[in-house]
Amino acid sequence: MEAHTHEINTDAGDPSGGGSRLEFSGVYNAAVFFIDRHLPEGRGGKVAIRTTDGEQVTYAELAGRVNRCGNALLTLGLRRGERMVMVVKDCPEFFYLFWGAIKAGIVPVPVNTMLRSADYQYVLEDSQAAAMAYSPEFAAEAEPAIEQARPAPAHKLPVEGAPGSVRGLMAAASPELEAVPTSPEDDCLWLYSSGSTGSPKGAVHVHKSIPMTCQYYPVEVLGLTETDVTFSSAKLFFAYGLGNAMTFPLYVGASTVLAAERPTPASLFAAIEKFRPTIFFSVPTLFAGQLKLLDSESPDVSSLRVCTSAGEALPPELFSRWKEKTGVIILEAMGTTEALHVFISNRFDAFKPGYTGLIVPGFEGKIVNEDGGEAPRGEAGEMWVRARTGLRLYWNKPEKTAATLKGDGWLSTGDTMIQDEEGFYLFHGRNDDMLKVGGIWCSPAEIEARLIEHPKVLESGVVGRADEHGLIKPEAWVVLKNAADANEAMEQELREHCKTGLAPYKYPRWFRFVEDLPKTATGKIQRFMLRKGEV
Repeated sequence: MEAHTHEINTDAGDPSGGGSRLEFSGVYNAAVFFIDRHLPEGRGGKVAIRTTDGEQVTYAELAGRVNRCGNALLTLGLRRGERMVMVVKDCPEFFYLFWGAIKAGIVPVPVNTMLRSADYQYVLEDSQAAAMAYSPEFAAEAEPAIEQARPAPAHKLPVEGAPGSVRGLMAAASPELEAVPTSPEDDCLWLYSSGSTGSPKGAVHVHKSIPMTCQYYPVEVLGLTETDVTFSSAKLFFAYGLGNAMTFPLYVGASTVLAAERPTPASLFAAIEKFRPTIFFSVPTLFAGQLKLLDSESPDVSSLRVCTSAGEALPPELFSRWKEKTGVIILEAMGTTEALHVFISNRFDAFKPGYTGLIVPGFEGKIVNEDGGEAPRGEAGEMWVRARTGLRLYWNKPEKTAATLKGDGWLSTGDTMIQDEEGFYLFHGRNDDMLKVGGIWCSPAEIEARLIEHPKVLESGVVGRADEHGLIKPEAWVVLKNAADANEAMEQELREHCKTGLAPYKYPRWFRFVEDLPKTATGKIQRFMLRKGEV
């Protein structure tokens, strides 16, 4: 097999759960397939990237700029295997830095652009990064982290607008770069977990994982082809957005739309109308906000053939209302940073509102009970997944690695789920989010879904709280569509709403009305923050 290539065998299913079997050449640098191959395949003049502020980049321009960026990093003295932390907005430079680093053998580490200086300092010190690249918008948080980190990264790389900027270095660099001859099993990128349950962890991923995530979910479930245009509300700095807005379209030769700004319902609809994407990737919180806007406006979404949702359970009410208002279905899915992308998803020909979906081709799943055995269908337990896309390890965290990687390819997700008789998985919350009320396990996601069915509720988060007897009962944090409705009468109305739609013990005993809920970058409610009362 030619170097830097992989073969897709659609006749022989992958032993880890069906789907195609991917075989890799002994020398494999992911940047060659995702960037370089498009020119000989005739896509040089095709637009690969469009931005909401008017920029566009062809595949030929992308390849040349990736090479310039890789050469610039090498000229600075960065060496193979060293880490480069990226605090970079969704823009073409993200692509140049990410793929330029990979092609040069340097490991990119994209991180959440909404963190604070102390968080960036933690990542720099934990990863022992040799460089940090950052968009000028984030300089106030990034630069103090660089100065205070010990050891400090050797290179400070503002993307633009300052001496030694990435743009300036690229302008002086050669547009020709030969890929470092890495192997499919060599470290390719790191992603820090979103921290829904505490401190982030550096998940180390290898070269072969990226193309496999692109084959199994977007191609074999969503039917992604080079004629598609993708648009993601989820940002590039974490696994969900990284696939949606970059690796997926590059894998098939499609186009992507990037929006640097923080998404709002109005900005998302404006981008859909202007750029006419065919696939829209988002999260339940934003779908809820967009539905509220649809009560008064009628944006043109006729270009969309499908929407996807991940990051948090999608309430059936949102699914139904979105389909009614737009005519487009939302395929709910589930993935993790550790698996690099989605491993459970609903499908065009097999979906259940309120359910996460079926196992994606190329993966295996099982529900494990408290005794360590496989739970029968219909019984709740911890979700384990087996795939070839899983993390190699957590950097510097052997105990966390051992707790997550269970051997024989199995990865513990930390999520409580149920599988029904038809094979559909139902999300019941994070393991540490589950409540035991009256000795019976209770899912926060189920209570949240019931609350959001109320016409005056925009979103909700449910956690456990001890009553006067020290017994745990559900407490609901609620964002109303109209904050002026927050009063004792509304509290009683929501309590009765839950009592009539849930098992008697599951209704919230307390309500807190708030303007917003704390969330991770993926839109997951940070219930550990609610438990602390930090809103």
